[in-house]
Amino acid sequence: MAEEKKKTNKNEEGRKASEFQKQLNALQEELKQAKDKQEELEKANAEWKDKYLRLMAEFDTFRRRSSEEKLALVDSAASDTIKGLLPVLDDCERAMQILAGSADEAAREGTSLIYNKLMDYLKTRGLTPIEAEGCEFDTDLHKAVTQFPAPSEEQKGKVLQVVQTGYLLKGKVLRYAKVVVGA
Repeated sequence: MAEEKKKTNKNEEGRKASEFQKQLNALQEELKQAKDKQEELEKANAEWKDKYLRLMAEFDTFRRRSSEEKLALVDSAASDTIKGLLPVLDDCERAMQILAGSADEAAREGTSLIYNKLMDYLKTRGLTPIEAEGCEFDTDLHKAVTQFPAPSEEQKGKVLQVVQTGYLLKGKVLRYAKVVVGA
């Protein structure tokens, strides 16, 4: 009987080992499936993260471009408004030249006051007159109206007279200076 008991114990141990091995195999299979699922989820997470980062970058670019377009629109509107005021500046300059020889002191002072206030305001908006008389002729800033023989050799290629003042708005040419060039 002791031998039968030993055989039964061995059979019992073998059956338990077999069940344990089956459970172990099942757990290993579950672990493998869980790892596969984890890798799959990590890949999906990486894809979503990449899509999110790209979307955020696109949105940031859109926001920057929109703000630049708004600034350009405001600058364009300011440019058009200031360009419309340039004839008024020209008229003030002509009036000051005419009144320079006049005996009417009040008219000179009044015109000068108006011109200076208008010019100071436009300067705060970025308007600057183009210096031309006596300078080298520069096609980026000047527009030649005519050429006259230069009185001296050193004045050849230089601006002899400014017919109409040119202006820069924030460093860009708003209106070219119309000039007479020495030939």
